[in-house]
Amino acid sequence: MGKRLQDNLSSKYFEAANKLNSKASRRRIVAYVESYDDIFFWRSVLSRFENDKLYFEVMLPTHDFKLERGKKAVMMNLLSDKVGKNMIACVDADYDFLVQGKTFTSETILSNPYIFHTYAYAIENLQCFSSSLHDVCVAVTLNDHDIFNMEEYLRQFSIAIFPLFVWNIWYYRSDTYRDFTMTDFNRIIETGNFVMEKADSIIANVRRKVQQKVKQLQQKHPNAKESYLAVKDDLRRLGVKPETAYLYIQGHHLFDKVVVPMMKKVCDRLIREREQEIRRQSVHNTQYRNEMSCYNKSVIDVSGMLRRNVGYMRSDLFLHIVSDVGKFLKNSVDSTSPAKSQT
Repeated sequence: MGKRLQDNLSSKYFEAANKLNSKASRRRIVAYVESYDDIFFWRSVLSRFENDKLYFEVMLPTHDFKLERGKKAVMMNLLSDKVGKNMIACVDADYDFLVQGKTFTSETILSNPYIFHTYAYAIENLQCFSSSLHDVCVAVTLNDHDIFNMEEYLRQFSIAIFPLFVWNIWYYRSDTYRDFTMTDFNRIIETGNFVMEKADSIIANVRRKVQQKVKQLQQKHPNAKESYLAVKDDLRRLGVKPETAYLYIQGHHLFDKVVVPMMKKVCDRLIREREQEIRRQSVHNTQYRNEMSCYNKSVIDVSGMLRRNVGYMRSDLFLHIVSDVGKFLKNSVDSTSPAKSQT
């Protein structure tokens, strides 16, 4: 019995060792991304497909291709016919997904089977996935008290900005997008200084500014009602709902101007709450100082923790990305025709 157990353990040991040493024999797929910040996200997408037959290597474009970083660099790599079954490009969708082929970049991203995008405007939007934000606050503060409904706040913010967001996409689907740019849109939906007790007033102010601009655009384009409604319906077809519009606005604006300021205020309140609790429960000053020192060392920066948030894995958009990669791998295995492989 002992020998049989020993043989079984030896077999498992060599099986594990063979897996470790078999990387060279596995299919290697290089996944080019836009920036260092993107590596972790796309690793979270691609790692689930790795097995004893294939693995992914996520990297930035190298000097071997004489490329610079960013979407333009990835697209250059794409256009130089280097992507294929063993080399893919992974980029932020920006507005390219929503304009649905109205630009050359959009058409290329949507039509090429070897380029994958986030559906949301950028990775930052997915990191701000609303139902995951409480967990991020807990990780930052080690305090599980739910003192502010961040999910509902972003839902109300999205509903408030949605009519103007449709107009912004309407412009970007035409040749007149310079008349109402993304920068113009972001300026109008600014939330200003965040105060938890004034959240309703903040949303009401955003709604007021949006309605004012929408009225101006309606007056400027009196014959655009039908085309506006067509864009609105098409956005819904693409999965964009009024309550989820925050996922499709510029990622940096959402992250830096809306979500992080909100979360910092929430986390500051939670930290003070925890510190007061430590003060109340401490028997003497030495215990208080020790507990406070231990707690303060455990508190983490909000922005840094949010950039490591993987709560987006619960989102439909993330599952859509995963599905796309799964179809690509299935087709690349099933396909035997050079015309299909496009390499």
